[in-house]
Amino acid sequence: MRHIESTLLVTVSGRDRPGVSARLLSTLSVFPITLVDLEQVVIGGRLVLAALLSVDERVAPGVRRERVFEEVRGAVEKTCVDIGMEAGFVSGDGIDRLRSGTDERLCVTLLADPLRPGALGAIASCVARAGANIDRIERMASYPVTSLELVVSGGDDATLRNDLAMEAANQGIDIAVQPSGLHRRAKHLVVLDVDSTLIQGEVIELLAEHAGCAEEVRQVTEEAMRGQLDFEESLRRRVALLKGVDASAIEAVRDNLVLTPGARTLIRTLKRLGYECAIVSGGFTQLTDALVERLGLDYSVANTLEIVDGKLTGGLTGPIIDRKGKALALQRFATEAGVPLSQTVAIGDGANDLDMLQTAGLGVAFNAKPVVREQADTSVTVPYLDTILFLLGVTREEVEAADREAEREADGEQ
Repeated sequence: MRHIESTLLVTVSGRDRPGVSARLLSTLSVFPITLVDLEQVVIGGRLVLAALLSVDERVAPGVRRERVFEEVRGAVEKTCVDIGMEAGFVSGDGIDRLRSGTDERLCVTLLADPLRPGALGAIASCVARAGANIDRIERMASYPVTSLELVVSGGDDATLRNDLAMEAANQGIDIAVQPSGLHRRAKHLVVLDVDSTLIQGEVIELLAEHAGCAEEVRQVTEEAMRGQLDFEESLRRRVALLKGVDASAIEAVRDNLVLTPGARTLIRTLKRLGYECAIVSGGFTQLTDALVERLGLDYSVANTLEIVDGKLTGGLTGPIIDRKGKALALQRFATEAGVPLSQTVAIGDGANDLDMLQTAGLGVAFNAKPVVREQADTSVTVPYLDTILFLLGVTREEVEAADREAEREADGEQ
């Protein structure tokens, strides 16, 4: 941090329309000044543009700074009158510090439906109590949820993370805290759990409906997802209940799988960004293979049901994909994709996803059980899978712009 003297902060605000920034910069161009910082935002049809100015002594050595800034004020005020805007000025005495870029910064992403002023105020208070500062706030999305991104610097990292997690729970909103920087957009492999993450519901429970043992299977599933029962034991117990079910039940379930809202948007956008996408499931290859084809996924691993003479035997073939197996699969996919683990994202909801979430560079608990939310890097409780994009720094506007461009290209090919 360094003290900055002889600066002038100019703010211009008013109804947004084309040419405002061009007029202001044109007005400033005749003076011997440099732009130290510049930021513009449009919200609710209103534009706010702020420019931090300094006298360029290389162009005008020995010039009186006070006189230059006085002339700048007069010129900007006249321009604002001409274009129907309002101008404000703060001298160097009112601008104490300029960030040198050496401070460690955190990116705090909020997800809420709806986002209320009190909740955001509580988050801002957390930041202040940790001795940190909010440098920038940017809207990432207005639907299906409201998402804001705060760039925060200074303060104690551990205190801030803990306080934000507690306040998010109190306010009923989701918060992700990540180091800011290029690496945040460099997570090139995303691995998703399947049941109750990529798709709605649990496949084995859907199969159990055909066997007439749905409630019994559901109870065992709940115990396993809460971490109260070893996953392999629970899986074998549940699969055993399917003994004798006709293999045609698999096809019926496969044809009726329902994707989680936002799943297609998430995968489609990630692929456009050059991400590798994978699924790791404690479910069954007889169903996950269809998802790979349906969504164009790059990698997949799951368990395999044993079928003999067109009937489920109640057993499995091959290695079991359990909690440890999911983490190993993520590592293998990362190696095959040439992606370091620090640039991977894992998304899941159950206790058997925990090793995978903790192995990844970013572990996201998606509508997860409490034990998973407590141990993951961040938690998302809204029912839209594409909100993960906002955690990666992708805005809703960017997603929609890419979709429109794809539609135009498709129309051009027809």
